[in-house]
Amino acid sequence: MTRSELFSLAGELRALPPSCGPVRLVAVDGHAGSGKTTFAARLSAALDGAPVVHLDDLATHTEPFGWTGRLLDQVIAPLRRGEPARHQVYDWVAHRFAGTARVPLAPVVLIEGVGAGRREIRPELAALVWMELDQPAARARGERRDGPELAEFWAGWARDELAHFAADPSRPYADRLVHGVTGRIVRSTLGEPVPRP
Repeated sequence: MTRSELFSLAGELRALPPSCGPVRLVAVDGHAGSGKTTFAARLSAALDGAPVVHLDDLATHTEPFGWTGRLLDQVIAPLRRGEPARHQVYDWVAHRFAGTARVPLAPVVLIEGVGAGRREIRPELAALVWMELDQPAARARGERRDGPELAEFWAGWARDELAHFAADPSRPYADRLVHGVTGRIVRSTLGEPVPRP
């Protein structure tokens, strides 16, 4: 990914009409290990420090994809009202919610995580970015990052992730694709025209 590509995307996102109250809500979705967190951090910097909501903070061991209500109630509803948001943060070591994170009002707010472009969230989005890396490659990258002690977690996660995307795919609705290896950003042609729920 070149610096100019990233800043070009940032400019395009700023120019979009607000989608959630005064905010342009942008989802960064893709398989676990595809580079979502890294890309979201770079895009945030290009957007002068746009807030980033990490779905790992809202998911839990028992509900890896059960965060929709928390995201809608704690983040999206306040932003829609033109207010800063505050959401619970899950502690993956203690196995409980143990803190909060503040989401200030900003022209663009990013949501990153597996399923960020899911059906219930899409009506609130100004744009959906998909990290283009297939699940086996993304999983291998994640397992290298996390080490062998999390191999069992990854096996269970991979099953849950495949089931999620089979029932509620995000990729066909993406406005941009970011290649998971090269970082190249391209306009999506997956859904011409892209249907919106």
